[in-house]
Amino acid sequence: MASLPCAHGRLVSDVDIMVPKSCLPIMESILQKHGWESVRNSDYDQQYYRQWMHELPPLRHRLRGTILDVHHTILPETSRLKPDPALLIAASRPAPNTPFRVFCPADLVLHSATHAFQEELANPLRDLLDLHELLTHFSKHEPGFWETLPHRARQLDLTRPLFYALRYTRRFLHTSVPETVTQALNSASPSWPVRQLMDRLLDAITLAEYPRRTGPAVARWLLYIRSHWLRMPPLLLARHLGYKAYLRWRPSATVHPLQPRE
Repeated sequence: MASLPCAHGRLVSDVDIMVPKSCLPIMESILQKHGWESVRNSDYDQQYYRQWMHELPPLRHRLRGTILDVHHTILPETSRLKPDPALLIAASRPAPNTPFRVFCPADLVLHSATHAFQEELANPLRDLLDLHELLTHFSKHEPGFWETLPHRARQLDLTRPLFYALRYTRRFLHTSVPETVTQALNSASPSWPVRQLMDRLLDAITLAEYPRRTGPAVARWLLYIRSHWLRMPPLLLARHLGYKAYLRWRPSATVHPLQPRE
């Protein structure tokens, strides 16, 4: 809808929208009246999403089968990083020829970086290519983009995801990033051992010729654990993973076949 270059050739698996948290009840009621139904019906799923997550349980249209995610922010409320959704909404811009709005350029990059590096990087090359396309496009067409980006990251508490996004788009796709921006994010850099570990993990999975071999499988598993560690406090994480393990080993349990998203 925003006519961005990274949209070319991409397929839509679901539709994401974002509204203020206070609007969720009326939004859910309106959607239900127009044919949208929850696909997560177990008591655990409903509590998990409504208490801990950054969105309602996913909705599916009963005629079209389209999946809709209604967000109120971009990270789970249990996440260590807590960007203010009001700032994202306030800076959003109208999408041309539609009644909708989209994030401003800096926030589009930060959202993409956060989606990639606070989760397990299931599609690392795709995520990095999205970031490369956004950075390249906005650097050419958005005045002051590079000056705004690190400042906005600090505003939204998203400097670490941006650090990783710039580090690995440069590493794999040779994205042109001004040295002043790199220096502005030095304080967001993790310790040397963490950087080296992340480099090895990203090297293993991003350009793997055989993604199912042992090396990438171990790297993906470590990134999967990392994503959960970043998004949940230890006790909640132990409870959640324990419940998932119980469901895996007790297939006869009466639960909805679609479990909560990781």
